[in-house]
Order: sequence, then C-alpha cells, then structure tokens
Amino acid sequence: MKIISKFIDAMKYSFCVLIIFFILASCNQEMSGDELLDNAIKYHDPTHKWNDFKATLFINLETPEKPIRYSKVTIDQMTGSFILNESRSERIIERKIENGECEISMNGESIFSEEDVLKYRLTCERTKFIRNYYTYLYGLPMKLKDEGTIIHPEVQKENFMGTNYLVLKITYDNNVGDDTWYFYFNPKTYAMEAYKFYHDESNNDGEYILLSEILEVNGIKIPKIRKWFVNKNNEFLGSDILTKFEVPE
Repeated sequence: MKIISKFIDAMKYSFCVLIIFFILASCNQEMSGDELLDNAIKYHDPTHKWNDFKATLFINLETPEKPIRYSKVTIDQMTGSFILNESRSERIIERKIENGECEISMNGESIFSEEDVLKYRLTCERTKFIRNYYTYLYGLPMKLKDEGTIIHPEVQKENFMGTNYLVLKITYDNNVGDDTWYFYFNPKTYAMEAYKFYHDESNNDGEYILLSEILEVNGIKIPKIRKWFVNKNNEFLGSDILTKFEVPE
C-alpha cells in the first residue's frame, strides 16, 4: 500500500508540474499581430463606434515658416460623406463628397483657372485622396481591419524615442497600396503612440509620426496631436492639432 501511495503522490506531483509548465508556456507565448491589433482597438474603440462614426473635427496644421492652415473636417461613416473646409491666409477651399458626387469650391467659386487647378490641386481625384487620408489617420487603428490590409503575424519589441513599444508591421495588397507601415503600441494599455511609413524601406525614406494626448470623440479615443518627422534626418515637418470637435445630438 505504501508503494501505491508513493506512486500516487509521484503522479500528483508530476501532474502539478505539467500544469505549471503549460501555464508558464502559455504566459510566455508571443502575442500575434492580430491579437495586438484587437487589443489596440479595444482601447481606442471599446464600444465599436467607428463604423457609425459621425463628427466634425477642427484641425490646425502648423508647419515651420508657414501660416497655420485651419481645417474643418466632417466625416460620416454611415453615409460615406466627407466635407473639408480648409483655410490658409485669404484662401478658403471646400471639398465635398456626398452620394458619390464630388464638389469643389474656392472662395465661393466653382469655376477655376487652369493655374489654380494645378496650384491648389482642385480635382476630384485629389479630393478623394484627402478623404481617404483623413478617414485613415483619424480612424486608426480600426482602419487596419479594412480589406486588403496585411497584418504581419510577428509582433516586434522596439525602443523608439526612448520608450519601449510593441510594434505591428502592416503592408497592403498591391491594389490597395505599396507602403510599409509600423505602428507602435504602449505595452501596458495598447494605446497607439506612434507610427511610421516607408515608400522604400531599404532607402529609409518616408516619415514617422509621434502622437500625444487623447480626445474622446463619440466614444473613440483619438490622438489630439500628431507631430511629423522625416525618417532619414529627423527633420520636423509640422503638427496636426485636433483643437475641438462637434458631434450630432
């Protein structure tokens, strides 16, 4: 009986060791890219508001040795409409996409000289590009769930600008885009705090963007300040500052 009792005790010990081993192995497993993105979205959009997002954002673009550009951006995810009122010095440009139709005016006029069209890029192609730009940047990290986005499975760890981050690499299908992006997330909160992109990573081109402060807009946590820099030489390009916002009642 003692032999049997010792055998049972040994089996219990081995079973406990096995359980502890599996627990530790599970804890030490590396987080996947999909898991990191899901955690980041839980932080920024905990109640899944992005698909129903509607708000007007007031954004100041401050660039060295240039007057401030004031932008009023209305994004309606439900209808797909987009309105941008942009003013710098005495020039006011309005771009609008509603019901698939594009409208552009400058200082209240919708007929432009060829010189103005080229100088201010007063085309529907440019307007669609700007719409995609704003909905992408202000819809991050939720926009990384869009079709055509390739989420690389390996999560990197990197010290960037003196802070440790979990880094997610993103590329795109050829019909979507050809830039390479890296997104930097706080390892404790999963807040998105920086990102960078390359057109050709081997040449270290492109830019990096530092994010700071948070405004909660319609239940979504959006960075208030974006500071843009050149990857190659750290040249400061300018800041986008979300000064205020309006949401429908």
